[in-house]
Amino acid sequence: MASVEQNRSSELVQLMMKYQRRIFAYIHTLVPSRSDAEDILQEASLTICEKFSDFESGTNFYSWACQIAYWKVRAARKKFATAKVVFNQEVLDVISQTRFEVEEELDRRHGALSRCLQKLNDRDRRMVLTRYETGKNVTAAAQTSGRTIQGAYKALNRIRKTLFDCVSFELTTERA
Repeated sequence: MASVEQNRSSELVQLMMKYQRRIFAYIHTLVPSRSDAEDILQEASLTICEKFSDFESGTNFYSWACQIAYWKVRAARKKFATAKVVFNQEVLDVISQTRFEVEEELDRRHGALSRCLQKLNDRDRRMVLTRYETGKNVTAAAQTSGRTIQGAYKALNRIRKTLFDCVSFELTTERA
């Protein structure tokens, strides 16, 4: 019995680690400030832990967790009533639904981009990943790849076009 509980606890930890940022992003689309979103994420996380026994393994954890977060947002709306900008419930529902629809498309695009990045040669891949790493810029990318700054700008433009074409092709073949 203890091993079943340990497995469920381990599953919860893994799922929360995997989806916590996405759940936060979802919440932040529905509330006016980052600190409010962080507070709601904390409340939602507690409820997710408390109700995890209700979650069916193998189903969509992210969707399940976002439903909990959605209800936490609704409960917190009274707190936001004094804020300058407060969405009515219909707008909140539309934003929530749109977020899910966009999320699916973004997941497909991220998957395609990952596959396309793997197709780049090592030098180009290192350069583009360095460029978009937090706190890095074209100068850092140029140094990483052994290019001049001007050469890095040209190479990044070429790589972006290559990635755009590759992602477009991947998405087209994925839908076919």
